[in-house]
Amino acid sequence: MGYETIDELEHFQFREVHISEIRQITNSSFYAILDNVTILETNSCNRDIFDMRTNNLTLRIEEGQIVSFVEEGYKIFDANEILMQEVADRILPPEEYNAMLKDMTDATLYSIKKDGTRYIFDIDACDHTYTLVVEGSHDTEEWNRFLKKEDL
Repeated sequence: MGYETIDELEHFQFREVHISEIRQITNSSFYAILDNVTILETNSCNRDIFDMRTNNLTLRIEEGQIVSFVEEGYKIFDANEILMQEVADRILPPEEYNAMLKDMTDATLYSIKKDGTRYIFDIDACDHTYTLVVEGSHDTEEWNRFLKKEDL
């Protein structure tokens, strides 16, 4: 890879990012390959004075382990705003993690937030939204090239 940052997650913007791949590597790390990631001007590798973007960014969370995977609930209303159906949040059991991560290919990532050693992913996939929490020691971001934000 051409560029690498370590523990600079806050110098990227993950808004409407395409997920090409997302996986838990047994007992070693968690990683995702992401497209349309914004590289903020404050990023240590960004020599421009404005935000750039990239495709095929590899985000790796070292010692990353999934601690929570939730399919978010929803409510369905009729045209008169009368509640017709309510579905509660569903906490996925660990045995479903790998299958669900495979289903996240081509999903949309709306944000990644870091809270201490926890990384919180907000994902929209298959007409459902998910909150994925991964705990890890640190993050590494790798990518090959910078693109102008207009070059979509």
